[in-house]
Amino acid sequence: MNLAETDTRTASSPTKALPVPSAAGVEAWHVESPVVPMIALAFTFEGGAAQDPEGKAGCAQMLARLLDEGAADLTSDAFQERLAARAIELSFHAGPDAIGGSLKMLVKHADEAIDLLALALAKPRFDPDAIERVRAQMMAGLRYQQNDPGVLASRRFFREGFVGHPYGRPSSGTIESVAAITRDDLLAMHALIVGRSKVKVAAVGAISADQLSEGLNRAFGALPEAGTLRAVPQTTVKDLGRRVLVDLDVPQSVIRFGLAGIPWRDPDFIPAYVLNHILGGGAFTSRLFQEVREKRGLAYSVGTSLVSHRATAMIWGYTATKNERVGEALSVIGDEINRLVADGPSDEELQKAKDYLTGSYALGFDTSTKIAHQLVQIAFENLGMDYIARRNDMVAGVTQADIRRAAARTYADGKMLVVAAGRPTDF
Repeated sequence: MNLAETDTRTASSPTKALPVPSAAGVEAWHVESPVVPMIALAFTFEGGAAQDPEGKAGCAQMLARLLDEGAADLTSDAFQERLAARAIELSFHAGPDAIGGSLKMLVKHADEAIDLLALALAKPRFDPDAIERVRAQMMAGLRYQQNDPGVLASRRFFREGFVGHPYGRPSSGTIESVAAITRDDLLAMHALIVGRSKVKVAAVGAISADQLSEGLNRAFGALPEAGTLRAVPQTTVKDLGRRVLVDLDVPQSVIRFGLAGIPWRDPDFIPAYVLNHILGGGAFTSRLFQEVREKRGLAYSVGTSLVSHRATAMIWGYTATKNERVGEALSVIGDEINRLVADGPSDEELQKAKDYLTGSYALGFDTSTKIAHQLVQIAFENLGMDYIARRNDMVAGVTQADIRRAAARTYADGKMLVVAAGRPTDF
């Protein structure tokens, strides 16, 4: 069957995703939408930077950057020319727990796009010149970041907060670790992670279930079973209550802070998500924004977000302020956390947060690519194919009791690990 032959049935909602199996044993979550003659594919392989060999942080990221640098009999230039000639968008990325990718193409070029994806996944070349070019790019980026306060603060936070754990290593590596990565390391990591038994796939656009099933066979069927991943032990943020200084001669200190969190797969994640919006997740409405920026002018930006990895979860915060006002800014942040734990939000504050979070959710599904990536992330987290349909009801149903329970699991003692990059006078 030619993938370019598609029908014109009515577009489907992302809440109506359906499973599509394939003979290769790979299943995709599928949303058919023939309104625009395009197809977006997103995929994620279990295993990422946490699987980097000892002393070779950055290996997963280098692997991801090399997958479209030539495959089979196509050199890097020839591979990129094939993509460009058909306006095919193919990219790969690596995170702590996964290596993923994205493919976007016009329906009339779907066959060639799928074939190129299959080659990139199953037969990457890892040519020496491509490896050295990507290595040089990564090392140039690392050198540029050596004086970036935000990067230095973030790296130090993870090094201290997850000492001795794979999450404590920088995903992009260091100059020394990237220099040490060999072609054999890349081949071994490819064999470990890029296998059909470890992949989650989502497809959105003008492609039928039968066409998608055939495309899955062609894209992933030649892959072997994935290797056995090294166990990544469960962990939490260490050294809560400690403050760490990264000495840097700059007039403004960049601050990163973190507390215990709740993973996405936990029943209390949604209450924690609403609570975080009230504290620091709302761009202009959060308590931290109002108290730190609007009332006191301590910082241009301040906020918090929930981070959920396979082996940990945390509340991750950021701000930046003048060196002489770092202590004051941290005091205000701590006071707001304590006040939220002690008193909780008002009923009006809670309702406004829920209204915003339910009303804005659809903005994450306004393109085929966004829908595909949302679906594959939900599949990766094993949240269920009906999660999108359930999510707003779960948010709307959060009660004050739920908020208090989530606060007790996260902000209870108010202790944070804080890292400041700069020269604060009252840290």
